[in-house]
Amino acid sequence: MVGKELTKARAAEVSRPVKGYATALGTMWHGDSRHVLEKLKDNSVNAIITSPPFALTRVKSYGNEPEHRYVDWFMQFAEQFKRVLTDDGSLVLDLGGAWLPGSPTRSLYQYRLLIRLCDELGFHLAEDFYWFNPAKIPGPREWVTRQRIRVKDSVNLVWWLGKTEYPKANNKNVLVEYSASMKRLLAKKSYNQGIRPSGHDVGAAWAIDHGGAIPSNVIRAELEHDLLDNFLEVANTSASDDYQKYCREHSIPTHPARFPRTIPEFFTKFLTDEGDLIVDPFAGSNMTGVVAEELSRKWISAELDRDFVRGSIGRFSPESVTTNKIDQLYK
Repeated sequence: MVGKELTKARAAEVSRPVKGYATALGTMWHGDSRHVLEKLKDNSVNAIITSPPFALTRVKSYGNEPEHRYVDWFMQFAEQFKRVLTDDGSLVLDLGGAWLPGSPTRSLYQYRLLIRLCDELGFHLAEDFYWFNPAKIPGPREWVTRQRIRVKDSVNLVWWLGKTEYPKANNKNVLVEYSASMKRLLAKKSYNQGIRPSGHDVGAAWAIDHGGAIPSNVIRAELEHDLLDNFLEVANTSASDDYQKYCREHSIPTHPARFPRTIPEFFTKFLTDEGDLIVDPFAGSNMTGVVAEELSRKWISAELDRDFVRGSIGRFSPESVTTNKIDQLYK
């Protein structure tokens, strides 16, 4: 709904967040997340993991701010993010790119946002990640499939920012499977030591089995082990999961840009511990919430669209939902 004209009744509805449903560990709110965040104490949130609406040229059904207003709009939320995060807390933002209207050139909104978050609010860029979506449809059509002067845009930036220079993180929690060649070297219990052409000095410690390889800025989706370095390869094409089944059975529209499980799962394991609190202020179908629940983290999510709140209940088993008020409140 962001970026659209709201009726007075609708504006009042979203300005007063209501509890859509709750589970043993979390709550899904229907309404403007700024008002939800206002109720949270300073330094109370361990991580904010979210995929906000992107600054796209075309307005999507879920609403999005135009490129020229996007950064100012987002900074209203970011001020609250900085306040509620713990000193070792993290902000993780999945941001898709945008093309400038009528031009085969790219918007810089993601970078402008990053600079303002760091320069004005004091966030620190811990690391940049990249989500490669191989299933993305070629576009924009004018430049990619008609004039053929650009290639398909299939990468989202994922900024990992800390409230301080040392956000909590443990890469032992996100180790990936060793490559076949590394497994062979470990089985031999030896490694070709010495100085490499790159200048790296490979010592005996390289032959120690640590239970897996340290990922760089790569997230490997389950059953996908041949990924390119420095990309998150996560296909987002599941058409038969419980969420979509629930939406079909209850005649609820599904969210058109769902957060792939692998991203919140990776950062939840990497940046938080059991019992920590995770917030998703642009929850959509609430993938962040269900991942947090499964990994024994507390969670708070907020979403403006009532149908998306209703549909997201389908991500949880019926017995795990302790409160469900969304349909009773808005019949």
